[in-house]
This record gives sequence, C-alpha cells and structure tokens, in this order.
Amino acid sequence: MIHGHEVLRMMEGNSYATREELVDAIIARFGAGERFCTCSAEDMTAEQLVDFLEARGKFMPSRQDGFTVDTTKICDHH
Repeated sequence: MIHGHEVLRMMEGNSYATREELVDAIIARFGAGERFCTCSAEDMTAEQLVDFLEARGKFMPSRQDGFTVDTTKICDHH
C-alpha cells in the first residue's frame, strides 16, 4: 500500500482543477489497482483517499482555478 504522504508530496508544486483531475493523477502515478493508507486508515482507493484527505483539510485553494496541497499539513512520520 502507498502511504497518503506520498500522494501529498506528489501534489507539491501542482494544482488540480477538480478532485477528478487529482484522482486521475494519482492513478497515473501509482496505478489503477493501488491501495492507499494513512496513519489512521488503510485499504483505500484513490477516490477514497482524496475524500479522506479533503475531509482532514489537507488541500487549499491555488492561485489558479483549483486547489493544491497545504504543505503545512503534511506530517513527517511514517
């Protein structure tokens, strides 16, 4: 399983217009069948991970019309 930290790091410096665009980017990077985990959840699809991260305030509006990762909310533990 890929840890959610890896997805948040993938997002650094990138902006996504929609959550679907982010899900597509995650699948393109890690694979369609990959499952994801975090410090408090596991066995999530890319869509479930995006929902999880969004609910925990990990995203912020970007200067473009969309959103990006809030780098102040990426924890460093594994």
